[in-house]
Amino acid sequence: MSHTAADLDLPSKSGFVHASAVIVGEAGLLIRGASRSGKSRLTLTLIETASPSRFIRLVGDDRIGLEARHRRLIGRAHPSILGQIERRGDGIETLAYEPAAVMRLIIHLLPHDRFSHAEPAADVTLCNISIPVLCLDQAMAVQQQVESVLAKLEKSGTM
Repeated sequence: MSHTAADLDLPSKSGFVHASAVIVGEAGLLIRGASRSGKSRLTLTLIETASPSRFIRLVGDDRIGLEARHRRLIGRAHPSILGQIERRGDGIETLAYEPAAVMRLIIHLLPHDRFSHAEPAADVTLCNISIPVLCLDQAMAVQQQVESVLAKLEKSGTM
């Protein structure tokens, strides 16, 4: 099944979106969801699972610029908040970051009631580029979310 950018409240052209982004190996992940859905928490937890054999780094938090380049979707942090991420209850932290990443997966955090009725997501076309989508229940424990994300990346061969 294919979705349009409008289905996931994403722009069909280049621009900034309310999202977080992280790079896992060579795969950029765009993490979407409503305010307070757990985007930053998922991003931070993914980063905490980094190891010598698994490169994971922040691309950006809160505002991610998206643009098509050479048939690839590139994500970048907003220049005013490079390397910054909010840890709920603790404030803004500054982390090592990558300036950009090729987005290989969109993670969409949904409220439990919408998740239980959501159709399985497959791909979304964004800036004329088809990107796989993984919908997750925002009420799911963050460690389960991380396991789902890593399993999806391993299954797709992008990690």
